[in-house]
Amino acid sequence: MRGFEAASGLLKQRIRDAGESRGFAVTRLLTAWPEIVGEATARMTRPVKIGYGKGGFGATLTLLVQSAHAPMVQMQLPAIREKVNGCYGYNAISRISLTQTAASGFAEGQAEFLAAAKEPAPPDPAIRAEAARSAEGVTDEGLRKALETITQNFLSRTRTPRGRT
Repeated sequence: MRGFEAASGLLKQRIRDAGESRGFAVTRLLTAWPEIVGEATARMTRPVKIGYGKGGFGATLTLLVQSAHAPMVQMQLPAIREKVNGCYGYNAISRISLTQTAASGFAEGQAEFLAAAKEPAPPDPAIRAEAARSAEGVTDEGLRKALETITQNFLSRTRTPRGRT
């Protein structure tokens, strides 16, 4: 026994084996998809598999995309290929193919696409006034705004029942 071990260490080999079975030699392509291609593109696409040719070079990346977004993604394919090859460090991907699906109903949530980021609701005027009162007297503008923001966040958070987070 090695004592406490991080969950990522326990699952690392299983994730690698599952990824390699689908052609993903670099699992970072799966785990960091939004960072590689950007949040907007990641909301519309998911990498599904990589198929290699006989020589090992010139692989084809298959992306799952919602039907409504397919034309937009099709226009972005050269940029996506460039970003993915940057992840590999060489021109591993020579072609990208798209496979389309509906937003729901694909193998019970396996094709879950990221939702667009929502703007938070403006704070209640009474909370905003209380936050301003708590930060009055602070002369530094940046510090005062930070204190107001922290106070607004604290006062507007939802209360959870005791013992739950």
